[in-house]
Amino acid sequence: MSTVAVASIAEEAGRAAFPSPLIPTLCATYVLKACKSDAAHSALENIANGSALSLAITNQRGSWEPADTDVRVEGDKLHGTAYFVQDAQKVEAFIVSAKNDNGIGLYRVNANANGLTLKHDAIVDLTRDQAHLEFDGVEAQLLTDSGEETLTEALPAILTIIAADMTGAAEWQLQTTTEYALVRKQFERQIGFFQAVKHPLVNLMSMIDQSKSLVYNAACAIDHEPESAERYARMANSMASDTADFGSNRSVQLHGGIGFTWECFVHIYFKRQMHNQFLFGDGKYQRTKLADLVLGAV
Repeated sequence: MSTVAVASIAEEAGRAAFPSPLIPTLCATYVLKACKSDAAHSALENIANGSALSLAITNQRGSWEPADTDVRVEGDKLHGTAYFVQDAQKVEAFIVSAKNDNGIGLYRVNANANGLTLKHDAIVDLTRDQAHLEFDGVEAQLLTDSGEETLTEALPAILTIIAADMTGAAEWQLQTTTEYALVRKQFERQIGFFQAVKHPLVNLMSMIDQSKSLVYNAACAIDHEPESAERYARMANSMASDTADFGSNRSVQLHGGIGFTWECFVHIYFKRQMHNQFLFGDGKYQRTKLADLVLGAV
């Protein structure tokens, strides 16, 4: 399907705070597509048949730049550790970036492979899990030796999918908070009557509109204007990240005392948004990268 269709699915997943490995699998799909190898095509067939995958391409410092991987190939087996792996306990396999004799390669590793140890990370987001993977002589299937080029090609789609997820979650935050403002009363009036409530809701609505426009513009570029895809994807992710931050803050505050309680579902979206915001860089990071693209790296 087109990236526009994928973005719409990711948006709905965010709106529902869907506790599923769908988002990391969609991201892995674009990496496999960029590999352009028989092994990658076989992995795509597995996904089409219901298999879930996740990316294991981040080092201990949180960098996902291909050359920064902490995993290496020794004797055709993987050694080292990959960090910040999303939904690691829900997937059947991982796409791992590792240093080899030719540079950076991408490898497919089964979740039950011998020598692979999964260590769960404690995170606030209740809709997913996260782990770091320790490789001690793990057998892996080579997907491509052109890991840097492959991840660079797939990055715009990854950023766009995450941005779509944040946009969908922000839509839920806006709708739910608006509904609450129409039923909660203070000083014998609905709280939505007061400017301190209505103005932030309008601001959030405007930010969501901007985010959605940029998300689908980026998705269209991936499908039809690939030379501009990274620029548009970073714009979309930057705006969606800022929207996630503002929407999460306002949705909790405007729910008043109940917004801080475990029973109110606002906290589920707040935590999902905060987690999404820093996957592959927050808004400030994306704007820095965008400036490098537009103005040239200094």
